[in-house]
Amino acid sequence: MTSRGVASLALLLPLRLLAQAAPAAPAATLPPYRGFTPGLTYRAFVERARALADHDEVRCETAPHTAQLMECGVGIRDPADQAHFYLTAHFVEGNADAVSFFDSAGFGDTRGPALVDRTKGDLRRVFGRPRVLHAGAWQWRYGPRVARLTWRAQGTKRWVSILLTDDAVMSRISRYSKPTATH
Repeated sequence: MTSRGVASLALLLPLRLLAQAAPAAPAATLPPYRGFTPGLTYRAFVERARALADHDEVRCETAPHTAQLMECGVGIRDPADQAHFYLTAHFVEGNADAVSFFDSAGFGDTRGPALVDRTKGDLRRVFGRPRVLHAGAWQWRYGPRVARLTWRAQGTKRWVSILLTDDAVMSRISRYSKPTATH
């Protein structure tokens, strides 16, 4: 080996060792919640929602001026734990920028007081330790994807809302908004 080859090897060796010592971390992705994640396709959403539909059919509506924006909703019951939610998703160009789950429990509903605790525990198992935004709101961030839990209570009534968003998909909505006229 020539002295030039040894010098080149001496320069490259530390870079090679550094690359081996610190492998690139995989991009963090938001784990699916009950089989749904933001960014999923309209077709995947409808298939999963139909499978969980609780005596309801998936209803979708497109925006008045473009079929590139759509919102769908359906009542679902997850067979894994019998949890009931009203599920909605908003789509931009065929991908969900937001998926939401809503549940409530009120007078005479024995789930009322336990609804919030059950939902918090379920989300901790799926997403890990939350970031507390304020009283009644938790959040988990995975790059451009976010999961957010909000809840409130009034007497024995409870409401929980879980929102999964994808900022990258959501940013495409601007293509379909019209600028407002200024005077």
